[in-house]
Amino acid sequence: MTPARLSTRGLTAGAAAFTMWGLFPLYLHPLRTVPAPQIIAHRIAWSCLFILSWMLLRAQLGRLSSIFTSPALLARLLLTALLISGNWLVYVWAVSHGHIVETSLGYYINPLMNVVLGIFVLRERLNPMQWLAVGLAAAAVAYLTVEAGHPPWIACALAISFSLYGLVRKVISVEALPGLATETLLLLPCAVGYLLWCADCGSGAFAHSGSLITVLLIGSGLVTAVPLFLFAYAARRLPYSTVGVLQYIGPSLQLVCGVWFFGERFDAARAAGFVLIWLALVVYALDGVLRARAANAARA
Repeated sequence: MTPARLSTRGLTAGAAAFTMWGLFPLYLHPLRTVPAPQIIAHRIAWSCLFILSWMLLRAQLGRLSSIFTSPALLARLLLTALLISGNWLVYVWAVSHGHIVETSLGYYINPLMNVVLGIFVLRERLNPMQWLAVGLAAAAVAYLTVEAGHPPWIACALAISFSLYGLVRKVISVEALPGLATETLLLLPCAVGYLLWCADCGSGAFAHSGSLITVLLIGSGLVTAVPLFLFAYAARRLPYSTVGVLQYIGPSLQLVCGVWFFGERFDAARAAGFVLIWLALVVYALDGVLRARAANAARA
């Protein structure tokens, strides 16, 4: 398989993943009466079932043995599992409580958070344009903190958790599907135990809140597993900077959902903070284009 084909498949997978995540508030809105921890537990349980069934059909379950016999790899996948489940919990709670616009801010900040991780984790050096982008993002967060009267903790929690997840997932030497199956298996006992406890207490929504809620809870596994698999596939086949550019798709669609479909506040004062973020992203993207051109010229 040629590198160009790999790049095309990676771009397609990444764009599809972020489009699905961008439209996810429309899926979650009918579930707003279900507590966020229950939704997360159902996402884990059903996505694990779908992933293992798919691997069984493809005769790939044996690929999990090499992971579970490697304590170091298992520990890293446990870390990514905790990171993504924490990200899900914050996101679902925010959507169900009418903070979709702030979730979009978190995923706008996310590519710039990748740059910050590059400084502190990978010991990378930034050029002046990258420093400008990070500075504009910091100014935007500071402005939105003053404008709202409190830090945008939802946005910051989403950006940090997902950036760390993407970073660790990229450096782990495991393919997308076995890695995702392992993550859900590691979380499965807690998820199933919690759901059984909810059912025993009479607070479980499954099969007690209408057929639509039941179907959506089951389907949450599928809409969780598919974009995560596509993201993991793209992250291993694309430069991390390219993944960062594709991430703009998700928050843009989330912002549209929050403002146009659910009528969340987006007045001039709040929009000013987003303008700073967008300007930072333009600088960041322009720097990436210029560096890519310079690298291509050097190779030529």
